[in-house]
Amino acid sequence: MADVKKIATRESYGKELAALGAEHENLVVLDADLAGATKTAIFQKAFPDRHFDCGIAEADMICAAAGMSTTGLVPFASSFAMFAAGRAFEQVRNSIGYPHLNVKIGATHGGLSVGEDGASHQCCEDFALMRSIPGMVVMSPADDVEARAMVKAAYEYVGPVYMRFGRAAVPVVHEEGMKFEIGKGEVLVDGTDVAIIANGLMVAEALEAAKTLEEAGIHAMVINMATIKPLDEELVLSAARKCGKVITCEEHSIIGGLGEAVCAVLSEKLPTPVRRVGVQDTFGRSGPASEVLKKYGLTAEHIVEVAKDFCGK
Repeated sequence: MADVKKIATRESYGKELAALGAEHENLVVLDADLAGATKTAIFQKAFPDRHFDCGIAEADMICAAAGMSTTGLVPFASSFAMFAAGRAFEQVRNSIGYPHLNVKIGATHGGLSVGEDGASHQCCEDFALMRSIPGMVVMSPADDVEARAMVKAAYEYVGPVYMRFGRAAVPVVHEEGMKFEIGKGEVLVDGTDVAIIANGLMVAEALEAAKTLEEAGIHAMVINMATIKPLDEELVLSAARKCGKVITCEEHSIIGGLGEAVCAVLSEKLPTPVRRVGVQDTFGRSGPASEVLKKYGLTAEHIVEVAKDFCGK
């Protein structure tokens, strides 16, 4: 996919915040001394009076965002996923989740693709943590176009939202003007032999895998499931009925993320064989993002291997 345009979704986050800021004076942005990395510096440059650097104090940032939301502001609190979901979990739960406040969390640098920052910063547990909070919307976009549409949808939604954005540039797989709806997945490729349900950077990998599988005589359906909670249960069940086999793909632990969300629906409503492609209950390690992703099987090649074994090819 070398000829495909690639953009990091953290860039999309910063740009869309600035675009929305020009339209909505009640939108404010908070950051924890990482505006350059999270790209909220784009918003800061355009609207310095509405950008608040809270320093390396993520818990305080979350509480400040919660307070701001009670005054009619719509705060986007931003930091690395490890800090926004991990370090500040108690504050997210008790100060935002419990009172169900209108706060949006923009978490960047999620997953193994943080690369050289190593295991301490490669947050592969954030979906699980945020899914466990009642009423929290949890999302991870596939590309630049979807990321920008997601930020807009998050602003328009009234309630707590967690969005994960990536550090690494990823292929743009959507056309401009795509319709994004919280809680709805989309079929990118139709198929009948196996349904591959993916999100984040794994969507591009799933699309690449589907091409290879087609050559091998396996017709794979590819579904982009950007919203992990609330999950599009209707689409999951429809895909399972049509294909009879499901593979989930995520840049997250197989524990507590998209794979488990899909399995929960299927086990209760339509028992279906499932294979989960993700981080296998282990920590990551430091290295170039592409090599780390390959080591842990988060590639199109590994999806192909899993699908062929699954389909007996």
